Parts: sequence; C-alpha cells; structure tokens
Amino acid sequence: MSGKKRITIALTGLNAVDSPGPGVAVVRGIRDCKDFDVRIIGLSYESLEPGIYMEGITDKTYQIPYPSAGSESLLTRLEYIHEKEHIDVLIPNFDAELYNFIKLAPKLKEMNIHTFMPTIEQFEARDKINLFTFCKKNNFLVPRDRTVYSVAELPAAAAHFNYPLVVKGKYYDAAVCQTLEQAQKAFHKLEAKWGLPIIVQEFILGTEINVAALGDGKGNTISAIPMRKLFITDKGKAWAGVTLEDSKLIKLARDFIKATNWRGGCELELMVTNDGRPYFMEVNPRFPAWIYLTVGAGQNQPAALVKLALGEELEPFTTYAVGKTFIRYSWDMIIDIEQFQHFSAFGEN
Repeated sequence: MSGKKRITIALTGLNAVDSPGPGVAVVRGIRDCKDFDVRIIGLSYESLEPGIYMEGITDKTYQIPYPSAGSESLLTRLEYIHEKEHIDVLIPNFDAELYNFIKLAPKLKEMNIHTFMPTIEQFEARDKINLFTFCKKNNFLVPRDRTVYSVAELPAAAAHFNYPLVVKGKYYDAAVCQTLEQAQKAFHKLEAKWGLPIIVQEFILGTEINVAALGDGKGNTISAIPMRKLFITDKGKAWAGVTLEDSKLIKLARDFIKATNWRGGCELELMVTNDGRPYFMEVNPRFPAWIYLTVGAGQNQPAALVKLALGEELEPFTTYAVGKTFIRYSWDMIIDIEQFQHFSAFGEN
C-alpha cells in the first residue's frame, strides 16, 4: 500500500438503519480493493447516522445541508470541506440529493473533484413519473401508472387499475393497497414524507428481482448482478438476498444501460411474472444498500466506479459467483455522548 497513490473519497448515505443507505456498503467495497490507499470522508445529514461512529468506516465526517437547502448551500459546504480534505472523488448515494450534486458537477470538476453520476437527462428519464414513457419507448415491460396530485384523484385511478394497486412516494417507499381507504392512508403518509406527486401503479404479481449495475457512460455495462430477496423488512427492504444466474436479466440490464448510456451505478427493481416476463418497477439512480454483495460475488462495483471517476478505462466483468448470500444484521454500538454532542455542535467528527 505504501507505493500507491493516496485517494481521498467523500460520500453520503451513512444511515445504516432498518432502511439503510448505501454509504457504509460502498465504503466497505472501496476499502476491500487492494488498488487503493484511501482516506474516507463521510458526508452526513443527521447527527445519529451510524456510519459516522462505526470503526473503520470513515476517517472524518462532516455534516452537510439537507437537499431542500439547494445547490448553493451544498456548494458552500463542499468548498469548506474540500479546502481541508482535498477530495479526489465524491460519491452521492441518495436519490433525493442527486439533483443538486448533478447540477454542481461542472463546478466540482473545476475544483478537481471527480464524480461519476448520471446526467440530468438520464436522471429524469428513469424518474418514477417518466418511467412508463421511457420503458414504452425502449420496448421494456412496465406496469401502467398514473401520477396524482390530490387524494380526490385516487378513486379514478383505482377504477382504472382495480385492486390491489401500488401507491408510491416521489422518492422512496410504496404500499400495496387492497381498498380505497388503504390507498388514501398511503397517499397522506407518502405526501407528508416525500411531497407530491404520488404515483399510483398497476399491481404485478410475481417475484421481485433486483439488479445492481454499473454503466461507463458510453453504453457499456461494466457490471450487472441480479439478486433475489430472501427476507424483506416491513419497509420492503432486503434483509437477506442471494445472487442468481439469469442471463435474461443481465441482458435486460445491458439493454437498459445501452438505451440510456447510463453513467454510474444503478439498481433495476424488477417484478418477474410466473411466466418469466420482467417488468420494470423502478430504476434507482445510485447503488443499492446491498451493493456489498457484488463485492462478495466477485464484481466490486464501488471500486470500479472510483476507477471510472478517475478516468480509467475498464473492461466489463464477465463472471460472478452464483449463490452468494448476504444477511444483514444490527448490533448496539457504544459511543461516548461527547462524540454525538461534538458532531451536533460543530458538524464535524
């Protein structure tokens, strides 16, 4: 390690809770790569994000403003952090923050901070509101949906789809609803959490399969690994999953990346019907929380993204281990209250 160039990498998504962000898993993948000598800078929104305090995850953590504060506030904070830390690569890991980071990409490049994110056109094309149109244009299977802006629109949407139907938040979360009352309750809950609009979607019966993929921005797929959830939390998050051997799903990921010239990591959320038809349910524009499974399966997507951000040309991965399984767990971490108070007061730890 002593002869290797030291790289400083900043990233978000340190909330390793029951609905975890990808940040801790991304750090683990990067630290596992023998090609790097890294210093990890955490970027946190909340003082109680576990990744701030976990041993061996970040070397230093700074608090940053919420996405709702806008890109200028974020830039001001990043300039301060960069002056102290000299960031080489920055990896955002939340959907809701990506717009601001993408908007700042040219300025970050001027600061010599490298990123590898989707373009604003790619980001918007896979948005839940636009996914149906995108999939139809590119001949991908997708459930019918309607975008609604008031609870009064729900009865018409329900009549269009029948029950059950799926009510989805703007950024995260979804609920399968059997009645209008359930749909109304889900609408209010998601509106309060994520704002409008709300997406009402046709229910597709099948097996949920997720694919973690990495595109080079030129239409080539560097990595694609499908995973089936083995255990799902009450929030619909995978608590355990296993890698699958499925050439059709890998081809689907490659077709998506070719159609979009996708730049960076993404997660395809698919519902595969009993007769084998894969429907696009969502496309998340960043790595999933289970991304460390790709490392265990032999395709280290976080490390590959860092190399792409630094301008390296990569050959696509060709093999991975089938049957690799992840099982998430939680444990109580003990810290001194002074650590929490210091971060809360000064925004650094």
